[in-house]
Amino acid sequence: MPIDFRSDTVTKPTEEMKRAMLEAEVGDDVYGEDPTVNRLEKLAAEILGKEAALFVTSGTQGNQLAVLTHCVNGDEVIMEADSHIFYSEGGAVAALAGVQTRTINGERGVITPEAIARAVRSRNIHFPRTRLLCMENTHNRAGGAVISPEQMKAAYEAAHSRGVAVHLDGARLFNAAVALKREISDFTRYADTVQVCLSKGLSAPIGSVLAGSRDFIEEARWWRKKLGGGMRQAGYIAAPGILALTEMVPRLEEDHHRAKRLAEGLRQLSLTVEPVETNIVLVHTERAGMNAVQFLEQLAERGVLAVDFDESLVRFTTHRHITDQDIQAALTAVEAILPA
Repeated sequence: MPIDFRSDTVTKPTEEMKRAMLEAEVGDDVYGEDPTVNRLEKLAAEILGKEAALFVTSGTQGNQLAVLTHCVNGDEVIMEADSHIFYSEGGAVAALAGVQTRTINGERGVITPEAIARAVRSRNIHFPRTRLLCMENTHNRAGGAVISPEQMKAAYEAAHSRGVAVHLDGARLFNAAVALKREISDFTRYADTVQVCLSKGLSAPIGSVLAGSRDFIEEARWWRKKLGGGMRQAGYIAAPGILALTEMVPRLEEDHHRAKRLAEGLRQLSLTVEPVETNIVLVHTERAGMNAVQFLEQLAERGVLAVDFDESLVRFTTHRHITDQDIQAALTAVEAILPA
C-alpha cells in the first residue's frame, strides 16, 4: 500500500465508529425523526457555541448552504483570494446562489480589517450589496495556517460594523484549536455561521456540520432539501460523526507533530518548505530540478502519494494513518529523487 499524504480525507473510520454505525438508532431525517442525527446536531451546536446545527454531506455543501441562506441573487461576498470557497468549490457560489465574489489577497490566509473595510460597497445603485464575509480556518492553500481568535475578531468587527455577516469555513477548525490550545468557541464566537468537517482529520467516513442561529439553520435546512440533500436513515453516517467530535480531537496534535517532523526533514534536504502550523506541509520543488507533477510522479514510483498545489508546489497532509515510520519513508523517497 502506498503512503498516502494526499489529504486527511483519506482517513477511514475507527473500529468504534464502525460499531456505532452498525448499532445506530435511525429514523427518517427529512421528517426530523432520526434520533442519531438529532443527537449529532445538538452536540455540534453545543460544541460550536451556536443555537442549532445541520448535518450535511460535505464541507462544500455546508459552505454553499451558508451562502445561499445569507445572500440573495446579485449580492457580493468577500473572501480571501485563495480560499476554498473561491478556489475549490466548482464556482458553486455563482452557479447556485448567483452571487458575485470579491477576493482579497491575504497574508497566510488572513484578511486585514482595513482591507475588509475598503472592500465593503457603499450604497449606490451601480454596486452590488456586500452581504457576507467568508473566512477559512485553518487556511488550506496557505499551508494549514491558523487564523487566531484575535485576528478573527478584528475581521468580524470590521464586517459587522458595516452590516456584513460572517461565515467561517472551518473545515479544519479543530486543527486550529488544537494548535493554539484554545477552545473551539474562542474561534466560532467571531462568526455568525460556521461549517466544520467530520470526515478529515476526525476520521468520520462522511459529513460536515453547519451551525448558526436557530432561524438560520431552519432556512438552511430548506435549502438543503432543495439541493437534494435531504437524507433518510442518516443516523448510520451520523453515528461516527458523534465519535469524531467526542473522541478524535485531541489526537490531531499527533498529526501536527508529524507534519513538523516531515517539514524539518525536507528542509534538511535543502528544499524550501512553507511554515507549518498544523497538518499541512507545502514544499517547493524548484531545487529538486523538476516541476510539481514530475516530483509527484517520481514519488509515486517509490510508493508515496501527495498532491500538486501549483506548478512547483506540492502539498503533503498528515493524518491518523501516517506513522513515524511513514514520515521517514517519505523523506527517504524524496532524497532518492533529488539530484546528487
